[in-house]
Amino acid sequence: MNKELEHIIKLYCTKSHRDLNDYLLSKSKDLLISVLTDLLTIYMNDKNSSTLREFITVSVAGYNHLTEKIGYNGFRQDAFGKTINCEAKPKNINTFEFEKYKNGKRKTLPSKLNGGGNFTDYTPNRFEKDKENNPNILVSGFVDGKLIYILEFPFCNSSFLLNLEKKLERWKNKLKGSQSTTGQFLRSADFDFKDYIYATSGSDKEYSKDVKILYLLPKSELKKFENYIVKEFYNYLYENAQ
Repeated sequence: MNKELEHIIKLYCTKSHRDLNDYLLSKSKDLLISVLTDLLTIYMNDKNSSTLREFITVSVAGYNHLTEKIGYNGFRQDAFGKTINCEAKPKNINTFEFEKYKNGKRKTLPSKLNGGGNFTDYTPNRFEKDKENNPNILVSGFVDGKLIYILEFPFCNSSFLLNLEKKLERWKNKLKGSQSTTGQFLRSADFDFKDYIYATSGSDKEYSKDVKILYLLPKSELKKFENYIVKEFYNYLYENAQ
């Protein structure tokens, strides 16, 4: 974070809005652009908050973003006035972590974009509710805060449901014999592209018709990020890019 941005943040938190406005008005346009760019870079790559990445995913996909922590992340109305909910699963890759690995400053290879996400603190009751509501899942991938793709598919995609059912079943089996299961939940129900892209298994895999590509970089741009995307998933994206 540069010193100018540090000072502006301190002003915002400790002084009046008038003091902040007067200070900003005294600065050049180029400096303000630089500060705003730095702020966006920090926010988009924040490991502890996905709020801005979630907002971008939902809004670019054509939904209205909801800021409440409980419930779905967005909604839109179809042609008949029916409300369609969405659940956003953004993931960001920081190329600096790959550089640390190459330079021996990190022991393990960082994870790559795999079209995946996870449901935190998941329960069978939540699973049944999601099946009933059938929200659209929005899976997005970012590299250093740059949007690479957004895929959409219904929660009730058969392969996707099967994956979650298996994870919940294994979790429930582990709980057997516990004195109390009240308030317990599956910490993370994760998934990746293999859990929804394919309609069939085996050597002759067919892609699911449930999946829609709502945003994808063109091939010339996508190739620049090949090293940060799981190979099989990258091939799927590249096949569908313009």
